[in-house]
Amino acid sequence: MSKKKFKGISTVTLHTANHENDNFSHTTPIYATSTFTFNSTDEGMERFKGSDKSRIYTRWGNPTFTAAEETIAALESHNLTNEKGEPLVLKALLHASGQAAMTTLFFSNLSAGDTLISHYSLYGGSQELMQKVLVEAGVNIILIDVRDLNLLETTIKANPATKLIHLETPANPTLQCVDIEAICTIAKTHGVKVSVDNTVATPYLQQPFALGADFVFHSATKFLNGHGSALHGVLLGKDIELMHTKVWKWHALLGGNSNAFDAYLLIQGMKTLEIRMERHCSNAAKVAAFLENHTAVEKVNYTGLATHPDHAIASKQMKQHAPLLSFELKGGITAGKKFIDALEVCTRAVSLGTVDTLVSHPASMTHYGIPREERIKYGITDGLIRMSVGIENYEDLEADLTQALGHI
Repeated sequence: MSKKKFKGISTVTLHTANHENDNFSHTTPIYATSTFTFNSTDEGMERFKGSDKSRIYTRWGNPTFTAAEETIAALESHNLTNEKGEPLVLKALLHASGQAAMTTLFFSNLSAGDTLISHYSLYGGSQELMQKVLVEAGVNIILIDVRDLNLLETTIKANPATKLIHLETPANPTLQCVDIEAICTIAKTHGVKVSVDNTVATPYLQQPFALGADFVFHSATKFLNGHGSALHGVLLGKDIELMHTKVWKWHALLGGNSNAFDAYLLIQGMKTLEIRMERHCSNAAKVAAFLENHTAVEKVNYTGLATHPDHAIASKQMKQHAPLLSFELKGGITAGKKFIDALEVCTRAVSLGTVDTLVSHPASMTHYGIPREERIKYGITDGLIRMSVGIENYEDLEADLTQALGHI
């Protein structure tokens, strides 16, 4: 990893990774190998003894993984310092998917009898993992409105077995935001760790470690990759020893490792993170303003709008407002289907964070597995449309939305 301290994000994404230059390759090589050789037993012993497991067996680590991990760690720690005023050092572990990284996060921090507290507005896969897997493993799950700091403190006191508070901000797809710094302050007084899903904001817009988080999680499939070309998940922590021991052990034993080709695609995608996010964010602000004034739209959920209930929190902890939004169409599910079917430029697909604009219907897609009463309570209504705004020319996006809304 480069020891230079870069001022800009684009420089970080282009020059952080440690290039393997034995053959003078300009780009990070794809180490498509299941295992690695040793020149001697002593060399093998040293590798097994050390914390760097990238040259033993690819389920444990791989040089291509390391290059991606170091870049993401550099992004999340960019210009940050620790309690001693020294540059913040983070350890990242690359996984096969966001769900795999989240599984490592939870199982390395929670045991039967422990309690996990989280905000009630979550990505559907996160909520199902908590309520269908962790519950069966004996973990107590409490979903509340953690924006109510008094409620959060009361809940922690009433549940002394609380070990972790997991936050997703902005949340997908309601775009609710929670105050990371305030929650971390409360958690610290009770000896509770905090993890933050930073998928939607990316480290370009938000750095949870600067606000007191212990762990940061990404579905790197999304904006970090940016092109929808591969699945990735990453878990980062600031307790380096813990990340190299207990967390890494769970990661290796669960078998949720990435692969060299996907890691390579992630490295290439991150090189344009800054310029992509600038265009994503610019387009999203214009789209939100357009939708807010359209007669067919009941409500727009976008943190950049002053009408969003969490606008102040989002403005405080993000550099710009994230390029994900959702909106409620008048006419419910019928209007939603007509709108989505009429799109010509925007792409009908789940997921988010790709260079093209993705539009989906959470009630029938990402949150289909959540009981209707629950998702309605959490703001995921029948007519809610989620939109991950891409980098197309804005004029083409507005024209497509105009004609599609005209079909309702």
